[in-house]
Amino acid sequence: MATWSVLLLALVLSTALRLGQSEFTDPEQIAIAATDSYSGIVVTWVTFNRTETSEVQYGIHSDKTDLSKTAKGDTTKFVVGDVNRFIHRTTLRNLVPLAKYDYRCGSPANWSQVLTLRTLGDHTSSPTLAFYGDFGLENARSLPWLIDDVNRERFDAVLHAGDMAYNLFNDEGRVGDDFMNQIQDVASRVPYMVAPGNHEWLDNFTHYIHRFSMPGNKEGLMYSWTVGPVRVISFNTEFYFFLWYGVDLIKWQYQWLEEQLAMANTPEERNKHPWIITIAHHPMYCTTIDEDDCDHYNSVVRVGEPTVHKFGLENLFYKYGVDIELWGHEHIYERFWPLYDFTVYNGSLDAPYTDPKAPIHIVSGSAGCREKHAGFQKEQPDWMAFRSEDYGYSRIKVYNHTHVTVEQISADQDGTVIDKFTIIKHYHGPYN
Repeated sequence: MATWSVLLLALVLSTALRLGQSEFTDPEQIAIAATDSYSGIVVTWVTFNRTETSEVQYGIHSDKTDLSKTAKGDTTKFVVGDVNRFIHRTTLRNLVPLAKYDYRCGSPANWSQVLTLRTLGDHTSSPTLAFYGDFGLENARSLPWLIDDVNRERFDAVLHAGDMAYNLFNDEGRVGDDFMNQIQDVASRVPYMVAPGNHEWLDNFTHYIHRFSMPGNKEGLMYSWTVGPVRVISFNTEFYFFLWYGVDLIKWQYQWLEEQLAMANTPEERNKHPWIITIAHHPMYCTTIDEDDCDHYNSVVRVGEPTVHKFGLENLFYKYGVDIELWGHEHIYERFWPLYDFTVYNGSLDAPYTDPKAPIHIVSGSAGCREKHAGFQKEQPDWMAFRSEDYGYSRIKVYNHTHVTVEQISADQDGTVIDKFTIIKHYHGPYN
């Protein structure tokens, strides 16, 4: 009897161990991102134990699920304290543009549920982008409306301008795990494109670098990609503030930005992707009362290093004709008139956004987080067009080479559009 008891106990323990290992190899935190080509998608997910392979099975969406294609990727071990994470990345190539694909990720031992993603289109397509910054695990006020927009296929990709989870690294990264699972209903279905913010600073942005799979070879800290007739250039304003990681990073990024902008302004490239949109965290301009960099006339992002004013970005973006500059950080929404050096350059008095003579800045950092709103200065300056403290996010509809419409969605007002304007540009290029 004792022998049978020992054998039974061993069987129970063995079964429990297998079940535990199975749970640790279940794919979670599934997110997709664009690649250097509109016909590619990279799928990223996490397990807490190593798996035999990192695979994605996929096929064109239909009533009868088809997962006949397989792509294999790689795995990176990411250790934080006592927690081992295995980050899996697999790239799907040569996808049909503007199509739906069913897919599941994992390994033969443990697959995820079957999900559906939507691919991007070429330069002739008309994408809609969701845009926001400062989105946390707590008080994620915009999430129900974002999920509803995805369900209704209202946008093709998400642009998240920094400050995620609050914070990705808290509790040995468990807050980041919960946040990535929380946004999975959005991030697993349309490309979720990110830029780093000040809340990603720890260990030289290590958690950000490991968790996201952006295009290019700069660890997602800065990259350029195209969607429809738009070139999106994402970069890292935090180099200007976390100087202990190296002041040379500012120069390195500035040179990279100039190279990208010069390339984007070649006749062939600007003809295919006339709209240049930049996205980063710390804005050049704002009207809040929290004494951030953008509240100061000589913002370091705008004019550069305080003593010699080197590597400021306003002149660079003006020189190369950036159309729209997207920012987060301030927990509000602000729309500016076409603006350069605190001077308004409207297209005309009656049509300020028709053929504007300077870039258009938008701050949308009110998606919802634990730190609540920033608050506004009492007086609204004449270079500010509209501002709101409502929680929410932006929708950017790119119709074609000449027309873009921006809407601000209020989560406080049940998804109501509280601001809307259209930019019309018959010429894209450097400003005079």
